[in-house]
Amino acid sequence: MNVVCDRAALLDAINLVSGVVASRSPRPQLTCVKLAATQSDGVGELVLAATDAEIALHITVPQVQVREPGEALIPADKLKQIISAEDNEATLTLETDGETCHIKGVDAHFKVYGYPPGEFPPVPDFQAASTGAGGGPPAKSVFSAEAGTLNLLVDRTLFATARENSRYAINGVLMKRDGRKVEMVATDGRRLALCKAQLAASEKDGDPASCIIPNKALTLLSRLLGTNNEPVHVAITDSQALFNIGAPEPSATGRATLSTNLVDGNFPPYEDVIPRDQDKKITFDRDVLFSGVKRAALLTNEESRGVRLAFDGKGKRVELTSRAPEMGEAQITLDVAEYDGDDVEIGFNPGFILEALRVIPDTQVLMELKASNKPGLIRSGADFTYVVMPVSLT
Repeated sequence: MNVVCDRAALLDAINLVSGVVASRSPRPQLTCVKLAATQSDGVGELVLAATDAEIALHITVPQVQVREPGEALIPADKLKQIISAEDNEATLTLETDGETCHIKGVDAHFKVYGYPPGEFPPVPDFQAASTGAGGGPPAKSVFSAEAGTLNLLVDRTLFATARENSRYAINGVLMKRDGRKVEMVATDGRRLALCKAQLAASEKDGDPASCIIPNKALTLLSRLLGTNNEPVHVAITDSQALFNIGAPEPSATGRATLSTNLVDGNFPPYEDVIPRDQDKKITFDRDVLFSGVKRAALLTNEESRGVRLAFDGKGKRVELTSRAPEMGEAQITLDVAEYDGDDVEIGFNPGFILEALRVIPDTQVLMELKASNKPGLIRSGADFTYVVMPVSLT
């Protein structure tokens, strides 16, 4: 293999694939990146691939001159360090000699020892998985969405997942597709985020399917997604979800393909968690509420991790208070745009409120309450619903 690469484009690609590489593994090949250089009709292409045996990613690097096609399997950490360090170079040359990779700049020559490329495990292929051409059954559901739609779904749910929990199913995000409707749901047992979106009219007859996607895969997906209108094709099989990013149609190969094993287990019946009988409805300016909660949270600690919200319907205002022993107290009064219902006091973890407000683009948000010991609801339009459990402040 002998290729000349734009250093910046190569660095972008290695930064992304490094997010998949296993940090520790008894199989050293899983700590490597596979490079495959090809040439067809005078057009060169370099593909970087990595996997940790659960998530796999391959990315096509643009701006490549392929002098000699070939493959290499190189430790990811050293490849990334070298490409990052050569920051004065516009281009770098990658050349292989057996299992050794030579990386050359104008005044530098690095020799990195690798492994036989044939020892790298196969990376799932989107077309084979979606059609069943790889020998398995075809995907249960295949659909296309714009990158902006998927980005919105991921951003509004991923933050609410459990980070460490014995209930493995809530360490991921539930994705459901039924015709044109697609939604994602996440919960950690103390709050729940639900976001809905509509696909293009051409997707109305698609097969319904649902799966639980691991947090790590969705974090990578959000980094991979490009411009809002870039096409992304999704395939859901019995054991995997695959994302083909940037291809004009599902049968073509995009600039990146991400595949992930699905989380085993049953997602909690989230429809039962969303309260239906809230009788107090308060409309806030999003930025005003964010500022008030953020300031009140300054005088909380791990022992008193709560902010009290006391609503005055007649005065159309809310008083936020917090206190932490040996630290002090905070009191902040905010006006509300609209208030419908009786007065009520309730306590929330301020971090849970702030995280939800950060992912809401609308300037106004609706909060719905029932009682001080009942969950609260935050809504943004018809597409985002956030349920948060109250905390005791006594």
